[in-house]
Amino acid sequence: MSFTRRTCMTLAAAAAGLALGGPASAQQPREIKIGYALAQNSHFGAGALAWAESVEKSTSNAFKFKHFASSALGGERELIEGLTLGTVEAVVVSNGAVSNFVPDAGVMDVPFLFRDTTHARAVLDGKIGEDLLAKFRARGLIALAWGEQGFRHLSNNKRPVVKPADAQGLKIRVTENQTHITAFRQLGMSPTPMSWPEVIGALQQGTIDGQENPISVFTSAKLWQVQKYLSLTSHVYAPMVLIVSPSVWSGLSDAQKKAFAEGARAGGLASRKFVDEVEKSGVEEIKRHGVQIVTEVDQAAFRAALAPSYKQFATKFGQKTLDAIAAVK
Repeated sequence: MSFTRRTCMTLAAAAAGLALGGPASAQQPREIKIGYALAQNSHFGAGALAWAESVEKSTSNAFKFKHFASSALGGERELIEGLTLGTVEAVVVSNGAVSNFVPDAGVMDVPFLFRDTTHARAVLDGKIGEDLLAKFRARGLIALAWGEQGFRHLSNNKRPVVKPADAQGLKIRVTENQTHITAFRQLGMSPTPMSWPEVIGALQQGTIDGQENPISVFTSAKLWQVQKYLSLTSHVYAPMVLIVSPSVWSGLSDAQKKAFAEGARAGGLASRKFVDEVEKSGVEEIKRHGVQIVTEVDQAAFRAALAPSYKQFATKFGQKTLDAIAAVK
């Protein structure tokens, strides 16, 4: 076979490979490892999936998200640390975890700060929320959007909780969040910081009496298997944050940065939609599994019992900030 003929055949084969979308047809998409604490069929997963779908579509599949759900890459503290270490490229994490890295974000965890979900979303979607996201960069974290878990409620295996006196002495798992710890201690409980992967086992073994989380977490984690009582305290609104690592962000073009930011906002909205749906059906589902639910909680008594803590929160976050949040319509 002549050289010219061999060359023509080689070129023809290469062209065929390109036409079929072979390896030479396009650059392989960059893998983005995204981690979160709960299963993929949770509000965390809803946010992560919507974020991934948006970015992959708007960048013509220049990126491919690989999901590590159910704490497969560690607890939330490990996930956030992984962003700076380069072991994870993106995360969806609770605000309770990030406040250890960005203390100002802890203001969102002040008990009974928000009137309702509409108020909370208005704060996060406005200047206050945007300013808080910007503060993550000083800690080497690129926070792109707020998502949602819903209002947190108290569950335990000892007794129904209607008023503060009922909660005294309960050993309750909390996130590694000083605002939560201060409030629960003020109410006479024994707050026990614990990484989420340890919680189910600790409840089964009786190491702790209970925990506090939104309905979305209770249902996703099937906590009815390890809890007897659920009081709808709505004591704290729980946002979550969609964050990308600085190493990924610095390597993106302006158009890609826009795609990641818009995708994160889509993820945040998807998590809110998920929470809205769970809030409608979740309480009944939990009740069907035998959990005794307290719907009439004396919130006024809880607020009064927390009065000394509010003075600490005003000193820590600034009364001006607390008043600005309360003033948002």
